[in-house]
Amino acid sequence: MPPAPAWPLDIYNVFKQVGIRQVAYVPDAGHTQLIKSCHADKSMRAISLTTEEEGVAMLAGAWLGGDRGALLMQSSGVGNCINMLGTIRECRFPLLTLVTMRGEWGEFNPWQLPMGQSTTRVLEDVGMVVEHVSDQALVGETVFACAQMAFQTSRAVAVLIGQRVVGFKDWSK
Repeated sequence: MPPAPAWPLDIYNVFKQVGIRQVAYVPDAGHTQLIKSCHADKSMRAISLTTEEEGVAMLAGAWLGGDRGALLMQSSGVGNCINMLGTIRECRFPLLTLVTMRGEWGEFNPWQLPMGQSTTRVLEDVGMVVEHVSDQALVGETVFACAQMAFQTSRAVAVLIGQRVVGFKDWSK
């Protein structure tokens, strides 16, 4: 069995460094290691959602209550929270979102292609700053830079973690 990738731990370390205390997520294989780390940390609250848009509202409330948070989702979930992202833009709450991408390099599932191919455009159209990272060595520093941007400028910022980082999914075996 190959060793666990380092980039989820890099993200967790950034969360600690920038003071993330609440992590909202819809269960996703790409974020599994990060989610487990957040659950194990007694200073963080990791909350499983039924839909991604709940996370946008939850993190707006976290900010109003004095906490920093992050929303974890897969690219297919971006379409589920477009209306809520408009609230973030109009109210100028910071939002840090980490999106594991589907519908890119090596995708096997045709249902993942439409949203995966349009995620960047959709997020930019609702006013989010978008950074795409496709080298696992750059994930930590990209998340750190985006967290600074989100929390210092009260903007919605998304880090798209490319399918080359998350890994090739081969369900034929």
